[in-house]
Amino acid sequence: MCMADGGAVRRVETGGAAGFWAPGSRILWRYRENGGARFHIARPVTVVRDDAELLAVWLAPGTECVKPVLADGTPVHQEPLESRYTKPRTVQRDRWFGTGVLKLARPGEPWSVWLFWEPGWLFKNWYVNLEEPMVRWEGGVDSVDHFLDISVHPDRSWHWRDEDEFAQALRDGLMDDRQAEKVRAAGRAAVEVIRAWGPPFSEGWQHWRPDPSWAVPSLPEDWDRTPAHVSS
Repeated sequence: MCMADGGAVRRVETGGAAGFWAPGSRILWRYRENGGARFHIARPVTVVRDDAELLAVWLAPGTECVKPVLADGTPVHQEPLESRYTKPRTVQRDRWFGTGVLKLARPGEPWSVWLFWEPGWLFKNWYVNLEEPMVRWEGGVDSVDHFLDISVHPDRSWHWRDEDEFAQALRDGLMDDRQAEKVRAAGRAAVEVIRAWGPPFSEGWQHWRPDPSWAVPSLPEDWDRTPAHVSS
């Protein structure tokens, strides 16, 4: 596992990929690029809970992260949609802006649920990020984003997000029709959980607060290292 050493992240073996991280451990939450093998998103996070039912982590404000940008440094979201996924890319280090994010991932589930707050801990919304089920390794968890997302509001209303990006990714060959249908099916399954108000929406996570003693984790130099051991 990754444990705190000041504000840094250091690796500590847990005796196998099936081990759980203790609350307060520092790990990496990473995404591989779509249609490739490289990691293009890496976020150091602090473990809130980790067991057979749920991994919950805290992404603190100001955390140094890795994000994708176009080769000339242009932020991805500023590029017109028609060329957003076809222009050459690189990665750069940046800081997580705004308030922190609580991320929740259930083993084997093809989405994670993120909680956002306004300043002053005014709860804003849940965000269902459709993605490959998380793969655990000795330093954290890895996935691949599937573009399509869902916003869920405190009044339990919801709406799809980024449908245009999902359609463009399909047109640009970042997923085939079979994969796209799997993503749509995952989205429909997530909507059923929302309509039934099942976990994690029903579990009161919006009232959770981070331990004030937690320091902001540092981004390790080998943030893109290849895992030695993985498990789902």
